[in-house]
Amino acid sequence: MPADPSRTPPPRRPYDPHPSPGSPYAGPRHVSPAHRTYPWQPPVPPPPGPHRAPRHAPLGHHSDLRRLRGAYRWQRRTATLTALGYFVLFLVLSAFAPSFMTGTVTDGVPTGLLLALLQVPVTWLAVALYEGTARRRVDPLADLIRRQAAVDARREATR
Repeated sequence: MPADPSRTPPPRRPYDPHPSPGSPYAGPRHVSPAHRTYPWQPPVPPPPGPHRAPRHAPLGHHSDLRRLRGAYRWQRRTATLTALGYFVLFLVLSAFAPSFMTGTVTDGVPTGLLLALLQVPVTWLAVALYEGTARRRVDPLADLIRRQAAVDARREATR
């Protein structure tokens, strides 16, 4: 017996995870309704009112942070170039000036050995430069910004 055409299921649509907008399989467009879809949904909150300007302008400015970043950058460069600069100089001399590195300084001490032993004091010097630039340039700026932030926080707390 032939199948009744009114009882056949509708043809299956092919699966398309990313249909184009004009495709018959694109589905309904999502348009924000002007009314609530379901009665149990809470009402849409009203848009926030205009933002009130603070009575006092904040003390911390972007220029302070820029100065702090610049001082910290100078601190890192000074210490890094001191330590790495000496190490690179030692490697270059070892590779391209072997006669200089094998020469003796005093009583059979080769120049290369003396320069290798000097790497420890140079590393200490880099640490001392890092600490010195921190005390001289970075820490005062950080303290200033910290004090200004505390004053701003007290101002906000009194509102």
